[in-house]
Formats: sequence, structure tokens, C-alpha cells
Amino acid sequence: MAQNTRCYLGFDFGASSGRAILGRLNTECERRLEIEEIYRFPNEAVRGEKHLEWEIERLFDEMKTALNIVADRGVHIDSIGIDTWGVDFGIIDAEGKLVYRPVSYRDERTNGLMEEAFETLSKQEIFKNTGLAFMQFNTLYQLIAMRKDPEESKYLKSENTLLFMPDLFAWYLTGKAGTEYTIASTSQLIDPNTRSWAKPVLDAFGIDEKLFAPLEQPGTVRGFLRRDLCPRLDYDIPVIAVASHDTASAVAAVPAREGESFAYISSGTWSLMGVETLTPVCTPEVMKSNFTNEGGLNGTTRMLKNIMGLWIIQECRKQFNLEREKRGLEKLSFADIVNEVEALPSPTRDIIDVDDDLFFAPDGMADRIVSYVEKHGGSISPAQKVGQVADIVYRSLALKYRWAIECIEDIIKKPIDVLYIVGGGGKNELLNRYTAQAIKRPVRIGAGEGTVIGNLLVQAMGLGDVKDLWELRQIVRTSFGDKEYTFDPALNARWDDDYKTLLGLIG
Repeated sequence: MAQNTRCYLGFDFGASSGRAILGRLNTECERRLEIEEIYRFPNEAVRGEKHLEWEIERLFDEMKTALNIVADRGVHIDSIGIDTWGVDFGIIDAEGKLVYRPVSYRDERTNGLMEEAFETLSKQEIFKNTGLAFMQFNTLYQLIAMRKDPEESKYLKSENTLLFMPDLFAWYLTGKAGTEYTIASTSQLIDPNTRSWAKPVLDAFGIDEKLFAPLEQPGTVRGFLRRDLCPRLDYDIPVIAVASHDTASAVAAVPAREGESFAYISSGTWSLMGVETLTPVCTPEVMKSNFTNEGGLNGTTRMLKNIMGLWIIQECRKQFNLEREKRGLEKLSFADIVNEVEALPSPTRDIIDVDDDLFFAPDGMADRIVSYVEKHGGSISPAQKVGQVADIVYRSLALKYRWAIECIEDIIKKPIDVLYIVGGGGKNELLNRYTAQAIKRPVRIGAGEGTVIGNLLVQAMGLGDVKDLWELRQIVRTSFGDKEYTFDPALNARWDDDYKTLLGLIG
């Protein structure tokens, strides 16, 4: 490797798969980042004796496999970083033993607990102290569920340490415990103004602050890779606490220009849509629209909305393929599903609210969409079920993006000129076209690997190879570009009518 090239290893964990990515950055001249996937592995919550759990021991082993692949190839890595989804956690004891395995945020243990929590501390007080959207899977409600369970409450003693998912993986690699700020900010336990634990919330629900490891900002060196995990990597490799919430890493990699008025979507299982602000926005309008204030890079705040996202299509595909398997037919790819939409004689006029609670749980998703449509006076042809259901989902997602972007403009009192989409969902050209048409603004597509690119370049910041957030984004643009989609004004009337339908469903 050339002397002016650094090599970083990024572990990127999603709710359906994980992978190890090598990033090589030329630290002089062109300043381009090249990425290479070296290992991919499945990650799916499994039903345990009591809860829907993450296979944490297997995931640790997958990380070890990736390290051995690096060693086999003779690659010298300068650092390691980890990003994951938010809210979930494990607990270690004083001897460094994992005593509480991570439970999936889709587990039913938090059903109804938000309303119960409001009896202890009002919704307004929780929002005033945390600025976070109310989602039943937030860490706060997971901890309340543990406190209500005599078998699990014993793990919440102050001698133990709660570690969010990326911090738990980093602990495995280094033996050092810490809490990276952006991942902690998803918990509904952080005060976004002081960027510290929200003591009124902790105190109200009997949560001991000593349960948490010290907070650290993105770019902090957590520790060094344990030599026993891969003895052939026999040199000191820093493990850097990147912007370890996957959305924080993805937003860091938005290829925006400094001074632009832009919104972003980190598009994947969820669609995380918002804007970057210098300070948190904790107004009644933000609470009413259920937007959230989460930590970003360089002291910024991600004021955003969790929209259900491509989870719905993923679950529809799962159901379609189960049905096809029974009939001896080949499985559908996501590209096949888009082709079914393109083959429809005319676009569907039925719309769903993608954030309806009906679409949160797994299994039977397509049937639930059919039921929802029929309940609201529509119908789906059995012969065109795949295409029609998918078209409904894609159009409804695009329209929900319009709703969110209009909410954002109302909140920040400033027009949004352009929308950037990063993440795997940006590869769906049909959805990109629909989105540009629905929001009546240009849509620019950043790198499909935005999350891990953010991870790798924050490692570069931690090592002093990248100066700041805007230099990071310049490197992203130089390395990966940003394709633009525009809208056709001739189609506005049709989309405006469909948007009125969505507003009626949202109420």
C-alpha cells in the first residue's frame, strides 16, 4: 500500500445483515475513498425462551472471522469502527461477563408501556428533557419493561454496565467500556441541550446513572484491538467510537454542499428523514409531529422523523416468496417486484399511511396492506397483487416523505431546496422518481453505502486524516458523486390528489 494511503475497517450492522468493509483513503492529492466489502453475514433476531433476541455470541464470532480474513490478506489496518441500529443494548457485570443478552426492539415486551410511563412522568416532561420522538421500542421503555420483571430487574444494579449495541461490540474488541454519544441519543435518556444524561427522566423511573459507561463523542479512541482475537494482527489497532448510530454515520456521509438548505433520508429498513441543525429543536410542533432530536457529528443535531421505510417491502417480499414456494415458483428479487410495478397497466390510486401501527410487526405484511386498502374503500386484483401492493407502498412512502418535508419547513421556518437520499434504498430508481415527483424538489442520490462510508471517514477524522464534517462530505462527493432526479410539473395534479388522500388517512 502506498505511504499516503490509510486503511480503515468498518463493521456495519443492520437489522438484517452485517458486513465488514475496508476503506482506503488517499490522504494527499485526490483525497478519494475506495471501499471493498470483505465479509458479509446474516443478522436476524431469533425467538429465545422469553424474548426476540439478537444472536450476540454468533455476531462476535462473525467479527472474529472478518479479522482473520484481514490477516489472511496481509492488510495493515489503521483503525476499526462500528455502527449499528439504535436503542438496543446488553449488560455486562463488574467482572466483564455478559449477563444480559440484547433483546430486539421489535420484541412485544414494550407494548403499551409508553402510556403507562406517562402516568409517572408526563409526555410533555419526557419530551422537554429528551427532545426525542415517542417510539415504543426506545431504550427508556425497554428498561421500564425490565424493571417490571422480577427476573430481569436484578440486572439493573449500579455495579453492572449497560452498553448499547456498537459499544457492546467495541467492548468485545477492546475490553473497554464506553458510551458513544450518537447511539446514546436514541435512548430517550439523553438531554440534547446539555448532551448528558437526562436526570429528571432517570430519577422518575428509578434508573441509576451509574448503570451507564462514560459518554464519548464521535472520533474518540475507545481502546485497542485485543491481540488474542487475531494474534496475526500483532500491532496496535485503535478501535474508534465513530458516529456509531447507523443513521448518524449515514447523515455524516450526505454529499451536501456547505450552505445548502437540504433535507436527507437515510433509506433502508427505516426511512430516517430530517435536517441537520446546530442546536436541538424541542418545540411543541416537533413533539406533535413526533420528530426527534438525535446526536450528530461535530456537535450537530439530527432533527428527524422515523418513517417505516423499506421494511414494508422486505416483509411483503417475504410473504410473496412463501406463497410462491408453495406453488413451486422461483423467488422474487426486489428488482422483480419493481418490474411487476412497471408492468401495471396504470398506477394504483390506493394509498396507505406507512406509519400505521398495522405495519410495524413482521409476517403477513401484504395481507395487512390488502385489508387496509379494502377498509378504506379500495381493492387489489389477485392477478396483480405483487405489482399493486408494491406500487401502493412505494407511492405511499414518497407521499409520506412530502408530509415530513412540509412538517420540517413549518418547524424550521425555512424552505428546503433539495433532498439527499443515502443508503441502500437510494438504489431503487422507481422510488427515487416517485419521491422527486411527490415532493416537487430535486432528489440527489448519495452513496448506497452511506452508512459505512460515514463510519470509515469518522475513523479518518479520529486519526486526524480528515479535518471536519464538510471536508468529509467533499471526499464523499469526489469519491462517489450524486445522481439527481427531477420532477415533471405535468404530473403534479395527480400527486396532489393522492397527497390529500394521505392527509385524510393521517388525520
